[in-house]
Amino acid sequence: MAEEQKGLSRRDFLKTTGIATGALVGGGLIGGLVGYNVNKDGAKTKSGTQNAENHDVTSVKGLMFFTNHADFNVLSQAVERIFPEDDLGPGAIGLGVPYFIDNQLAGSYGNNTREYMQGPFFAGEATQGYQSRLTRAEMFRQGIAKFEEEAQKRYQKPFVELDGGQMDEILTAFQKNEVEMKGVSSEFFFRVLRQATLEGAYADPIYNGNNNMDGWRMKGFPGHQFAYINMIEDEKFQKIEPKSISTMQH
Repeated sequence: MAEEQKGLSRRDFLKTTGIATGALVGGGLIGGLVGYNVNKDGAKTKSGTQNAENHDVTSVKGLMFFTNHADFNVLSQAVERIFPEDDLGPGAIGLGVPYFIDNQLAGSYGNNTREYMQGPFFAGEATQGYQSRLTRAEMFRQGIAKFEEEAQKRYQKPFVELDGGQMDEILTAFQKNEVEMKGVSSEFFFRVLRQATLEGAYADPIYNGNNNMDGWRMKGFPGHQFAYINMIEDEKFQKIEPKSISTMQH
């Protein structure tokens, strides 16, 4: 019972937030999850890091944006701390979120090609949308470099070698806007990273995230069904095996 009272668990989060696939999440909604998967000594717990430590960046999926595995591994560890593995299912790494973000940064999302990117540039309010002069690709490159810089400055270690509590301290510093970045605030970068993490966890697997549709299974989301005509009038709760857009093409 004491363990349950430590803070917001992902079980509570998934039950109460109602985040659907592709949802845009603002504010500090998931901020309470950063660090929840840390024990009293600040060390990584087994369930939240086993997959992260055994992550193979040379798996079937390929990198499209990151040109070296070092930066990709920093991203992977950061998003795993935001969306950790637990008894409900896999975390960000197990769901393929790092590959989803990598692929998105390589396209129009990373280049901001669908957005107005001309000056003048002013610091935006929290309620406003994208205000930076940097593209998301530039922002992510700088943010990942800052993760590594903060790890070396605080602990004299690479970011990927830190324990869970240390990683969470750095992520929290970004969330509280305590890290200096150029052209963008660290708080805004953290919000974009958190949003991209959630989108990768719940997007259709065709975009290289939400592996095996496990993100949907954790939410009980049916994905893309052809029809519900055979069950729509049934008053009993229907547990539906999710389907991807790719399965509808066959």
